[in-house]
Amino acid sequence: MSSISLRHLRKHYHDQPVIHDLSLEIADGEFVALVGPSGCGKSTLLRMVAGLEDIHGGEIRLGDRLVNDVAPKARDLAMVFQNYALYPHKTVAGNLGFALKMQRLPRTEIDRRVREVAAVLGLEDLLERRPAQLSGGQRQRVAMGRAIVRQPVAFLFDEPLSNLDAKLRVHMRTEIKTLHQRLGTTSLYVTHDQIEAMTLADRIVVLRDGRIEQVGRPLDLYENPANAFVAQFIGSPSMNLIAARVEGQDGRPRLLTDDGLALPVPLPATVERGRQLLVGIRPEHLEPTAAVAGGDALEAQVLVVEPTGAETQVVAEFGKRRLTCLARSRFNQPPGSALGLRLPPEHTYLFDAGSGQRLRAGH
Repeated sequence: MSSISLRHLRKHYHDQPVIHDLSLEIADGEFVALVGPSGCGKSTLLRMVAGLEDIHGGEIRLGDRLVNDVAPKARDLAMVFQNYALYPHKTVAGNLGFALKMQRLPRTEIDRRVREVAAVLGLEDLLERRPAQLSGGQRQRVAMGRAIVRQPVAFLFDEPLSNLDAKLRVHMRTEIKTLHQRLGTTSLYVTHDQIEAMTLADRIVVLRDGRIEQVGRPLDLYENPANAFVAQFIGSPSMNLIAARVEGQDGRPRLLTDDGLALPVPLPATVERGRQLLVGIRPEHLEPTAAVAGGDALEAQVLVVEPTGAETQVVAEFGKRRLTCLARSRFNQPPGSALGLRLPPEHTYLFDAGSGQRLRAGH
């Protein structure tokens, strides 16, 4: 196993920067997920680590070894792709053992490793089948087994579950997490699915436009987002954001939306009048009430009710905007009915509308 150190990495395509002076330290045995919107640079960064993309500045180190100019096959990394990349004419055993055969290992050693990995992944009864005879989940397990059998210093995952159906993705998440707990191999995992990242990773790296927005443990990012971008990206459904400005009344600041609706949100006494803010609250913390509660709640109207079983997702209109809340108990109000939405102060976030940065106490 090995740590991965990325120091001041830069990458551009035709003079267009895609990775901007990016630095990241991944500890030996750590599982780190890269998340962000399409085009943010997460797959490009993974391919730079693998040696499949040239870098135009900075350093990549695996442990103490500088690998900037080391060929991909000499980096001792194993990559798992979203399209499996299996050899269709080879059996499962042939796919699992191919890399070892290229290393000219003895046949007995190849057989031993293949059977060990097959046992770990539940592939023992499939060793003589070809990829066309396997389900999507079985193919992905073979792809993972092909990486594991090499005993690399680190695993690189490039959206390995994106081609699977929802139920199978949940199952394979559990498989991957169990494998990491068992093997303890350093892993760098790219995904567009923040739920995948939250459930799998020791730490999450949120990327936007080739830059790191925030790095932290999953619940740290969820509870303490550094800015509005991270706040909306981490968590499902996304955090509600309401644009408002700070106004003064009787010497006390208050928040008004652009259509003049008051937000019952406490403000730092030092916040300046006229400042544009974004008020954030997660759907699970936005408390619906059967009737408008008065001064401490927003007066909204039910637009859409989506029961999901254990909870109900409710989309409501508040002035010119739509807000999403999650009702834990049964929600029986029909579309068009009045609804009170309470914003618990302890679960309300304030962000600067211009920079997106979160306001701290006294700012």
